[in-house]
Amino acid sequence: MGDFNLECYNTNMQSQVLYRKYRPQSFDDLVGQDDIVTLLRQAIKSKTISHAYLFVGPRGVGKTSTARIFAKELKISDKDVYELDAASNRKIDDFRALNESVFALPFESEKKLYIIDEVHMLTNEAFNAFLKTLEEPPEHVIFILATTEFDKIPDTIKSRCQVLFFKKAGISDIKSLIKKVAEKEGYTISNSALEFLAFVSDGSYRDALSILQKVISKSDSSAIKLEDAEAISGAPPLTTALELLEALALSDSVNAFESVKKIENAHHDIRLFYDLLLKLLREIIYLRYGENTEELKLQYADDFFARMQKVSKSQNMNSRLLKIFLDNMQYMPYAKQKALVLELVLSEFFDNL
Repeated sequence: MGDFNLECYNTNMQSQVLYRKYRPQSFDDLVGQDDIVTLLRQAIKSKTISHAYLFVGPRGVGKTSTARIFAKELKISDKDVYELDAASNRKIDDFRALNESVFALPFESEKKLYIIDEVHMLTNEAFNAFLKTLEEPPEHVIFILATTEFDKIPDTIKSRCQVLFFKKAGISDIKSLIKKVAEKEGYTISNSALEFLAFVSDGSYRDALSILQKVISKSDSSAIKLEDAEAISGAPPLTTALELLEALALSDSVNAFESVKKIENAHHDIRLFYDLLLKLLREIIYLRYGENTEELKLQYADDFFARMQKVSKSQNMNSRLLKIFLDNMQYMPYAKQKALVLELVLSEFFDNL
């Protein structure tokens, strides 16, 4: 097959980082993808397996894990499961080699399964070279293409696949996973640290366990607290986000801008800080207008929650402030100096007091 970089998947060769150690091994282990599990199980039961699937969804939600489980359920051995990273094998020659390789019979199984990850990275010439094989593969071949960017996949490819859309992981599902894995590794984790890690993982199970791995590997204690999660993960401190909102509640422009400068000088991720501010603001507004706050209280240390309650009593914590944040969020992806977007929010707020 020339220099075509195609590797047979072998679970024994995978290093035991957390996201691999606790990778789902069966359909029952998959979290938050019930519709897809039902569809694939039904296809296996009715023997109506498609020759090509396109798995679409955010990173870290289980696309390649689902592909491997599907292979296992179809009784395809590891020797007959091949993975290709399209980010590094994206040219026409790579897919000419693939087109030749598919005609070789399986080693141990009735079928061979090819998993092509990040398929949107292929060149147009590679897509064209692959198209004929995708349209009429040998009977013993199944393709699973995975992508995070559905709009970059040519319509000619989409039309020849059964397309399955994976959901972004919910906060509650990620919290459950982090807590379970931390306990299995011999660690306890506070509710506030759990909430924080789940939030900064941004809907990715893989990122959640990668961040947890970082925290565990550098922790001096078996009890993980919020300050540990913040310091070790490198994420902006939640306390600084609350300090900024406290300044807004008091109409204190000096300390509000100082909070932004503190985050910028510490080289924290301003976009993540913006997201943390929105999360806290949403919860503070809920404290102001909501009735049942017991569940929210469990997420934070008592002193932190007391500060949130105090801020919620300010007349400045209202829909106008929330709208200013939301209106200016659109500039964040394009701003070279992302702190300017946050300073624009503050300027607009104080200009209209």
